[in-house]
Amino acid sequence: MVASGGDPGTPGGRDGAPRGTSRRRIPEPTVGRLPVYQRILEELLRSGTTTVSSDLLGSLARVNAAKVRKDLSLLGSFGTRGAGYDTAYLIEQIDRELGLDREWPIVIVGIGNLGRALAQAQGFAARGFRVTALFDVDPEIVGQHVAGVVVRHPDDLTDVVGDPTDAMGVIATPASAAQGVADLLVAAGVRSLLNFAPRVLSVPSDVLLRYVDLSIELQIMSFYQSRHRPRAGGDRMPVIGTVGLSRRDPG
Repeated sequence: MVASGGDPGTPGGRDGAPRGTSRRRIPEPTVGRLPVYQRILEELLRSGTTTVSSDLLGSLARVNAAKVRKDLSLLGSFGTRGAGYDTAYLIEQIDRELGLDREWPIVIVGIGNLGRALAQAQGFAARGFRVTALFDVDPEIVGQHVAGVVVRHPDDLTDVVGDPTDAMGVIATPASAAQGVADLLVAAGVRSLLNFAPRVLSVPSDVLLRYVDLSIELQIMSFYQSRHRPRAGGDRMPVIGTVGLSRRDPG
């Protein structure tokens, strides 16, 4: 299956590096769409689609084709006018831009039901995220092996984590413990935190902090669902982007 379309762009191709790949600033909304494009492209490639147009990619991602072309132009110029994008090559370029051409160590603190599920998730390793350290304060959990990794006490964090500036810390503790865990990870040198605890955290300005809160997502969905009752064959539900709440996010 080949999906073609009229995509402007300077021909690039699999045989050479894309032109115009100087490190330019990529807006946060574009960064949020790149993993969506990547997932769609991988599904298309598995189905036999070796070339994809911005029209098809935009339709599946529920954004217009012009926005797709603008997003991808920030990565470089490798579309071919009249033929679209090489699917496999585009996946490679998105991987490179997202930093998925290397392995990232993941440190999870809080090995309850959520932390254990995250540690055992199969999709992390496929994306280059390797769970290298697990921590919990419960003496009944410390010493257990989860997904081949021994659970340690947070007091051992600085001894266990290799290069903390490369590590990504995942906080899966109760809300009451989350700030203390964030402080501990930051003090150890971890510069990127993903917080699953339902609490707003305070971290230094040079630390990347992201939140995953299902209750917030459900509240956003309830807002739109309570105000938008699509009729049969009528208006569609609006497309709502993923919310990434951080201390520096506006609003």
